[in-house]
Amino acid sequence: MTELIIYSVLLLAIIAHLVLASIMYKEINADTSLSFHEKNQWRLRALIFPAYFWFAFQKKK
Repeated sequence: MTELIIYSVLLLAIIAHLVLASIMYKEINADTSLSFHEKNQWRLRALIFPAYFWFAFQKKK
């Protein structure tokens, strides 16, 4: 039973990570002021730590 709870929490964490990364991808693609290189840098950051870099991206804008 403990394993099931642990796996459920991990699955929810992965799903939350994917949702946050996809939201940040949409914001990056919609921003026309960024160059192609800057967009690629932000996309890579979104894949690693989307929640942390979401606030950094909002602060930069």
